[in-house]
Amino acid sequence: MNLHDKTSAIKGIGAKKASALKKLNIENIEDFFSFYPRDYEDRRERKEIRSLTDGETALIKGKVILLVKGKSRFQRKQTLKLLVQDDTGSIEIIFFHSGYLDKVLIKDEEYDFYGKVSVSLGKVQMLHPDFTKYEPENEQTILPVYPLTSGISQGEMRKWQKETAVFLPEVSEYLPADMIDRNRLCGIQYALEHIHFPKDKQKLKEAKYRLIFEELLLLQTGLLAMKNRVTANQQGIQFSNAVRMEEYASGLPYKLTGAQRRVISEINDDMESMKVMNRLVQGDVGSGKTAVAACAIFKAVKSGYQAVLMAPTELLARQHYDGLQKEFLKYGIKTGFLSGSIQAKEKKILLEELLSGEIDVVIGTHAVIQPGVKFFNLGLVITDEQHRFGVNQRAILSQKGENPDILVMTATPIPRTLAVILYGDLDISIIDEMPPGRQPIITRIVNSETREASYEFVKREVRKGRQAYVVAPLIAESDTMDIKSALGLYDELKEKFKSFIIAFLHGGMKQQDKDRIMKEFSEGFIDILISTVVIEVGINVPNATIMLIENAERFGLAQLHQLRGRVGRGEEQSYCVLITSGKSKIAQERAEIMKSTTDGFIIAEKDLQLRGPGEFFGMRQHGVPDLKLADLVKHIKILNTVRDEAALILTDDAFLAKQSNQDFRKKIDKLFQQTVHFSI
Repeated sequence: MNLHDKTSAIKGIGAKKASALKKLNIENIEDFFSFYPRDYEDRRERKEIRSLTDGETALIKGKVILLVKGKSRFQRKQTLKLLVQDDTGSIEIIFFHSGYLDKVLIKDEEYDFYGKVSVSLGKVQMLHPDFTKYEPENEQTILPVYPLTSGISQGEMRKWQKETAVFLPEVSEYLPADMIDRNRLCGIQYALEHIHFPKDKQKLKEAKYRLIFEELLLLQTGLLAMKNRVTANQQGIQFSNAVRMEEYASGLPYKLTGAQRRVISEINDDMESMKVMNRLVQGDVGSGKTAVAACAIFKAVKSGYQAVLMAPTELLARQHYDGLQKEFLKYGIKTGFLSGSIQAKEKKILLEELLSGEIDVVIGTHAVIQPGVKFFNLGLVITDEQHRFGVNQRAILSQKGENPDILVMTATPIPRTLAVILYGDLDISIIDEMPPGRQPIITRIVNSETREASYEFVKREVRKGRQAYVVAPLIAESDTMDIKSALGLYDELKEKFKSFIIAFLHGGMKQQDKDRIMKEFSEGFIDILISTVVIEVGINVPNATIMLIENAERFGLAQLHQLRGRVGRGEEQSYCVLITSGKSKIAQERAEIMKSTTDGFIIAEKDLQLRGPGEFFGMRQHGVPDLKLADLVKHIKILNTVRDEAALILTDDAFLAKQSNQDFRKKIDKLFQQTVHFSI
């Protein structure tokens, strides 16, 4: 056998077990090494029975002095109760669904039992502990606990990990020796041995540090390589300094804030320089990012180039188009719209005009990155709600021009810890000022028992001539979850608010129906809009003053903040009512955070801390792979170190073409589950 043999080469792994292992991404012997434990059981020290405390997990040694078979009270399954004794006391051990255990456990024999202890009214118990026959020569150790799937037991996985460990000497080191010395890392063979079967906690700590360092290094090198494709050895477009953004800004029906002017100045400097602009604009909901983007588009087009703006949803893309094309028309700038839903004939005309240069700006969904979309002279690429797009999608769009400037925008404030990963090479501008005249949104937290009072409040506000959003996490009712659905709410509220006009909106509707409903809502013909999170981004209705969110515990903090940002866009006092059924400590914490602050960056940091990076906004859709050991919050210091190391690696070997870097490059491809292109 060797490292690359299939798992079926191991004795005891047949087709069924191999299929189960494949679900865990274990297909060959080498894959066992990187299938890390999720936890460990410290079985190095036995405890006396008399010293056991309620709730602890412990290892004991005792003699079985009594076995009693029986039936469980409700399910009529076979049970087995043992009375186990050591020199200090006795404990009752219970197995439900005991099967053949009465033939395995023998009276008057000694066993090691490992499990959770329960103490009640002086009675000490263990339910379903692991056990092995006591042998004086047996070495007590730290055992790995793996995240398994149906059909594989911990015992089997530990056995296979032990068997495959004999191949560790075949694993070669792929990190440079000077990097290992500089960062005081252990070798790869040592790390893999002790991540699975550590001799002590210090060796486990050393193994984890090496593997976390390596995981973040691979991540950073891969991301940096993809980002470098845009700017490496490239001369950017130098847009005309005779075209002034102020000409466009002065024609707007409102005054820009100081923060908007500062960001526009930063973008202008980038566009007039010879370098490729790579700038991220972060701004809270309603801070005016679209006006900033429009100024950049104006400068690009008036300098003789085309621009493209890509948004994640058709609803948001159309809203941008409807607003900007009217503004641009005043300056002779022709704007086109492109999405998957437009008719073939209309699309053909648009693509021809784009290629000929007749269209100056195209606004659309991810349809703009399709191979058939070609530009005459693309100079500026803008993506809105940047976190919805992957690294490769951004790169594909930028390759439709000759080193175009890149502007990325998000209304989802991204914690600095994640910005380091996602946008490490971008200059970051923050619009940290809201337009004047807007009052802070009042947020109220109510439980499901008092939801009727919340709807009475909605009724009073709508009678004043205001409008309201009601948001639910699901479109339709679920058989498995006790959650309000948008469809159920629509039926309920039609009865409750018979004198009001109510509409229902969700992402699965036809685009023309969504457009029609949003147009009617924005023009005031609809009083209450019941929706799913399709309204999370980009919708602007100043007369809407109430956002009521059912089952608020089902949404992330950042998402709740986005939804709250749909109101408070006019001069009237606005409210966000969070109806929650969540009783957990985290649910209560999240509710209090929403109530206490409207600062999107504070909320984003808290969201990251509470939910972790994997859930924050779905790392996969960024092109950022899942991490097995590393935690972007806990390991931020290591992350900062590996960023420097990744830069050193790529400075020395930009395409990882050297023979010494081939294994390292393969590891990057495996982490990203795709080939990472190190050049354009």
